Amino acid sequence: MSELQLNGVRKSYGGFEVIKGVDLDIKSGEFVVFVGPSGCGKSTLLRMIAGLEEITFGDLTIDDVLMNDVDPSKRGIAMVFQSYALYPHMTVRENMGFALRFAGVPKAEIQKRVMEAANILELGPLLDRKPKQLSGGQRQRVAIGRAIVRHPKIFLFDEPLSNLDAELRVHMRIEIARLHKQLAATIVYVTHDQVEAMTLADKIVVMRGGVVEQVGSPLDLYDDPANLFVAGFIGSPKMNFLKGMIETGEGGTFARLPDYADARIPISLREATPGTPVTVGIRPEHFKEHGTASLDLTIDMLEHLGGETFAYARHGNGELVIIETKNGRGLKSSDHITARFDPGCALVFDESGKRLR
Repeated sequence: MSELQLNGVRKSYGGFEVIKGVDLDIKSGEFVVFVGPSGCGKSTLLRMIAGLEEITFGDLTIDDVLMNDVDPSKRGIAMVFQSYALYPHMTVRENMGFALRFAGVPKAEIQKRVMEAANILELGPLLDRKPKQLSGGQRQRVAIGRAIVRHPKIFLFDEPLSNLDAELRVHMRIEIARLHKQLAATIVYVTHDQVEAMTLADKIVVMRGGVVEQVGSPLDLYDDPANLFVAGFIGSPKMNFLKGMIETGEGGTFARLPDYADARIPISLREATPGTPVTVGIRPEHFKEHGTASLDLTIDMLEHLGGETFAYARHGNGELVIIETKNGRGLKSSDHITARFDPGCALVFDESGKRLR
């Protein structure tokens, strides 16, 4: 296990800057997930850690040793890519041991490491098969095994589950979480899937446009997002955003929602200037039967998932509001409903997207 630090790291291609100053500390044994939309720079940052991309400015250290100019093969890092990149003419055993054989590791040691990795990943019965005889999940486990046998300081995963179907992705998430616990390894993992990030991570790094928007544990980011982008990116279904205007009076401070029949939502802010445009965020699961704030809506569509139902509703021609309910079996499209929620659960953001507190 090893610690990893990024200090003021930047990456430019010509005059175009894609990583715009990243500071990050990854502790030994942590599972850290880089998450964000396509093009946000998460894979580029991972490749810089691996040494596959040069650092334009800033420092990368592993266990306090500067790595900027160290060859990728000497950084003590193993990387698992989105594509399995297995040699089709080699068996599973040969694929897993190839890098060690190429490095001149004795045959007995290669055999020992391959068997250790095969036992961890339950690949023992498959060692003499070729890649074409394996399922997608089995191939990905072989690719992970190829990384394990190198005994790296740090594992890097670049969207390793993207090529798998939904059911297999769930299974592989469990496998990777079990692997992290068993190896107590330092893992840096890239994905665009926030459910994957929430499931696996000790710490999530949310990125947008080459900038780190927020770093924290999954539940910290869910409960206490720093801005509108993080609030909308973390959580499934995503948070509802309602356009409003601050009002103050004898009854306190409110957000008036013009698109929802001028509904007034009580809010608590340290500073509140009347007339300031804001966005009120409320998660689907925060709608409750006995909430003191309410919206009058008409249901467009119902999504029945068995134990719960998501109602997609709107007021007039306004934006859709997603409501989670346990009592959705009695609802139907075109029903008029009063959706209640606890205003204490609502988050407030200014026009720039910054969280107001």
